[in-house]
Amino acid sequence: MSAAAAPRRIWLCADDYGISPGVNRAIRDLIERGRLNATSVMMVGPAIARGEIEALEAAAKTSPRCAIGLHVTLSAPFRPLTMHFRPLDGDMFMPFPKLLRAGVLRRLDREFFRNEVKAQLVAFAEAFGRAPDFVDGHQHVQLYPQVRDGFIDAVSETAPNAWVRQGGRDLPLKQRLASPKAMVLDILSAQFRRRAGRAGLGFNPGFAGAYDFTRAADFGALMRQFLEGLPDGGLVMCHPGFVDDVLAALDPMTDVREREHAYLGAMNSYGCWSRPTRHWGEWRRKPADEAACRIPKFNMAGTVGATMEPYISCALGLREGD
Repeated sequence: MSAAAAPRRIWLCADDYGISPGVNRAIRDLIERGRLNATSVMMVGPAIARGEIEALEAAAKTSPRCAIGLHVTLSAPFRPLTMHFRPLDGDMFMPFPKLLRAGVLRRLDREFFRNEVKAQLVAFAEAFGRAPDFVDGHQHVQLYPQVRDGFIDAVSETAPNAWVRQGGRDLPLKQRLASPKAMVLDILSAQFRRRAGRAGLGFNPGFAGAYDFTRAADFGALMRQFLEGLPDGGLVMCHPGFVDDVLAALDPMTDVREREHAYLGAMNSYGCWSRPTRHWGEWRRKPADEAACRIPKFNMAGTVGATMEPYISCALGLREGD
């Protein structure tokens, strides 16, 4: 077998366990059928009762390599666990565009985020009896300026053996520019990787899965794009689910979740669609710094990432007062 055809260990991670019973059921179904090897749990979600936790643990036992992580949630329409968290929008977290804009403009206090992330880590440990295998963020909040500082502080202090999710891609510049949303994640991830590395936290060397959820996209075609060029240990984010009233009241991502579930459920038992050289497997490295886990051909850390961050608000169309 040539080097180009060598098997790669890929994380296929379903976000949002805990957002609704229907999403939980779809994620467990795919884990039990060997279609997923990771899921991240919303400890502030409405569907996180003891029975939902036990059902996830039972599903994970059928797939011993399945990792369970914490899906840190810091944006509306969810509410914080800590009493004095700021800023708020009423009694809820701010909508993510406002939160991102406030971070870019350096209007946030990392301590509020550090304390809230620690509280969510503690809630996870109390529910599962252990620390999470990894920590990521709902709507990529772990990557936002200032938020990431509190996030990294909390994880390094409370769950230092967990790895964290960065959202940078290993693609030529022309391909990265084709997706403004994913390009924003590339920029934000540059500083995140540097800071996570300095804190001694491991992170995934590649990422894919961002797309325009508002369009009726061909998820199969997207998945093939996600896998192209993804390095060993890379992660594909997905959002499978069954639509229910709880989900419809909280999140605009509804039908797209059922399309993702249908596609992922059609995979064969090896977790592949067309190329037997790929498989899902464990990634347990914990590099001490970014150099040990750098994304090949893509290093936006340092000056470039720091310089580009002020333009993120413009790229997303965020305005004063949004």
